[in-house]
Amino acid sequence: MLEAPALDRIGFVVDYGDLKPFKRLLDDELDHRHLNDVITGPTTAEHLAYYLHQRAKAIWAQVAAVRVSETPKTWAEYRP
Repeated sequence: MLEAPALDRIGFVVDYGDLKPFKRLLDDELDHRHLNDVITGPTTAEHLAYYLHQRAKAIWAQVAAVRVSETPKTWAEYRP
């Protein structure tokens, strides 16, 4: 989740096109990989949400939370 006190001149917090670095991170580092080989610590949804939050926050200050879905009805969210 991204949040800001105001929207930019176009009406976004962050333009979807500007989120491409995060998609590349997901594709390059996590897609079709064993999470135990990538992430230090447990590979729970909770820890994965924390890990992704840290990585996203390093790119965008507007990152407020990250939610990871395990199934359509279950998820974990990291929000500091």
